Formats: sequence, structure tokens, C-alpha cells
Amino acid sequence: MIRAEPVLIDGPSGPIEAIIEDPELSVRAYAVICHPHPVYGGTMDNKVVTTVARALHECSISTVRFNFRGVGGSRGVFDHGIGETEDAAAVAAFAAARWPSRAMLIAGFSFGGYVALRLANLHLPEKLIAIAPAVQLFHSGTVAPGCPTLIIQGDADDVVDPTAVVEWASRQSPAARVVVLSGVGHFFHGRLRDLRDAVIDAVRNP
Repeated sequence: MIRAEPVLIDGPSGPIEAIIEDPELSVRAYAVICHPHPVYGGTMDNKVVTTVARALHECSISTVRFNFRGVGGSRGVFDHGIGETEDAAAVAAFAAARWPSRAMLIAGFSFGGYVALRLANLHLPEKLIAIAPAVQLFHSGTVAPGCPTLIIQGDADDVVDPTAVVEWASRQSPAARVVVLSGVGHFFHGRLRDLRDAVIDAVRNP
């Protein structure tokens, strides 16, 4: 059984709305999960985000999902990834204080993958999980931090260029692990189970 706890976290633009979910056997790690683009309807309840959270729960990892500034009950206005990274950093600090003895994972989907990468370069996690990351937002020198990095990408994505994602991943050091799902679009319609399985496999078999 998963215990879901709504919380408000102090953020740089005001309260950040979040949900903490603790599996009963959560003992070793927690994950901060970043949602897709706020301007296009992204929230912490996005089905990809919740699928990733459930997969992590199956691996006995607690999760913190949260709404970026201006979304739901989170105060502030959209800030093109800069302020959103500050929001994510505030959530990460809250989680670190709540679970000081546990390792941190960072995950994100699409725009949230971009923010997750920025956060990981500020707070080195045990693992970074980027789902269809918005590489078009990366500047030319953007690199992943020196931690194990998993990228899950559909080859039929019409929002994020799959070729650009794979090429970016190939330039990372250490090399990012890339799982390409055949016939999968950006929002993983009908393929959420495949996404779940890929996350579980990467966590259990690093």
C-alpha cells in the first residue's frame, strides 16, 4: 500500500504543491520527479509522471511529485526552465531533509527531463532518469552530471526528435543508458506498461 501525503513546500516564488508517496518497504532512496511543460498542460498528475512514480514504488523508492510555479496550487509564473529549476531544487532540499539517510534519484519527462538534468547538475543524484527529454532546450554545452543516466525514448516521438536525443546521449561521459521503444510516441499512449518495465529494469539492474 502506498501512503500519499499532500504537502506545501516553501519555494522561491511561494508555496509549491507536492505529493509525497511512501511505499511500505521504502528503505533506501527517494526520487524527485519533474512534470512536462506547464504551458501545455503539464502537471504532477501527468500519466507518464505517475507511471514513473509507480514503477519506483515497486522498487521500494519513495517519490515526491510536485507542480512547477503557476501550476495547480503552486505560486508564481512560468520562467522558461530557470525558475522551475529553482522550484525543483527547493523540493530536493525538502526531500533531503525529510530522508537524510537515503540516496536521491531525479527523474523528469519532456520539459521535466530538461529541468531534471539542470537539477542533477546542481545536486548530484545516485541516478538520473530522463523520459523523452526536451533536448531542443539544451544549449550546445549541456552535459549530464557524472552519475548513471537512463534515457527512455520512443522512436515515433513527434515532439522531441528521437535522433537528437540518442545523439546527445552518446556524447555523455559516462555513457548514458538509452532504451528506445519502437513505435512509441511522445506521450506513451498505450505503452505505459513498457515505460514502467524499463524504469524498473534500470533501477533493479544498474
